[in-house]
Amino acid sequence: MTKLRNVALVLFCAITSGLAQSPQTSPPPSTVYAVHDPGSIKDYKTNPHVVREMVNRLVLAVTGQSDVAKAWASLVSPDDRVGIKICAAGGDLFTTHHDIVNAIVDGLVAAGHPRSSIIVWDRSLGGIKGAGYRPGVDGYQLQATAPHDGYDPKAVLSAPLIGKLVWGDFEYAGDITKASVLSDTENTSNVSHFSKILSTDVTKIINVPVMSISETNGIAGCIYNMTIPNVDNWRRFAQGSRFGAESLAEVYANPLIAKKVVLNLMDGLIAQYAGGPQPQPYYAVHHATLYASKDPVALDAVALKRLEEWRVRANLRAQSDRVKKYRTMMLEYQCLLSKFNYAGSQKVIGLLLKRCARQLSQCASGAKDFRLSPSERGED
Repeated sequence: MTKLRNVALVLFCAITSGLAQSPQTSPPPSTVYAVHDPGSIKDYKTNPHVVREMVNRLVLAVTGQSDVAKAWASLVSPDDRVGIKICAAGGDLFTTHHDIVNAIVDGLVAAGHPRSSIIVWDRSLGGIKGAGYRPGVDGYQLQATAPHDGYDPKAVLSAPLIGKLVWGDFEYAGDITKASVLSDTENTSNVSHFSKILSTDVTKIINVPVMSISETNGIAGCIYNMTIPNVDNWRRFAQGSRFGAESLAEVYANPLIAKKVVLNLMDGLIAQYAGGPQPQPYYAVHHATLYASKDPVALDAVALKRLEEWRVRANLRAQSDRVKKYRTMMLEYQCLLSKFNYAGSQKVIGLLLKRCARQLSQCASGAKDFRLSPSERGED
């Protein structure tokens, strides 16, 4: 077996909070790791061996361990119920790649977790068979959130934005087989419920989003993947409004998410720079890159910068509002985690926004690629 070499690229992205303005200690810089190999995917077909080596490199780099089993064991304990949150909204070609999930599961198994105990989930799993997943054969649990009954009545969140309830939402009062009982105005709510998978079934989460633009929320990345697909009454957060998009920061900061996610690993084998999160092959590239970080904001910032560069190359209008929107969400997320009361200080907010803007541009400024050797790709 070829010994893995610790050559992972480290991207530093300092996302500071308002506490940096006070005498308290500023949080350390966040680190984003990336591994690139053009042999990992060709004509939408992945190379399982190359992808496995890429995943292993990343988890070794993130944890600082020298052994894959020890690396995963440092992230999850034997008593944890582990879940892998994928993105299955992209159909056959743009769902989180099966080979990435298999590599993660194999690492968790090596760390002592029974394969059958690991849950791989999304709100809906309609396209996973076409993406290579094999329910009943892969050995791990493939689960979707059931309409209505799949949401936890005790795990709720409220936001200052009213949403129209539809069938499948926990509090929906209508019946799709009959005339609506309530008017559109009455069948609304400012409350959402977390999925039971998130609230009760898993205690530690590996977050594996795809690398895609969201036309309403900026990027359908780490923050998006753990929020919108895991709550009901979610459409209010995906309308492009200021409060809708920025509420995702508060949703993610909920302990049911923020305290459970131990690793974010972004699937950038294929990257989509327009039209997302619905699949749009015309606006996709074979990026052949995986990213990982314990900080979802830093990783999303790096990915968003890259996606915007592709938009410019394709002569698409650079969506400056998208970047500004995500910068604001970055700020709010960091403030929430540090329990900084940002509501009453517009001056501090302005300074922090400028700082986030500067750091966002610096995150990807020195990006380089590294590749697996032929022997590591199994070509010896």
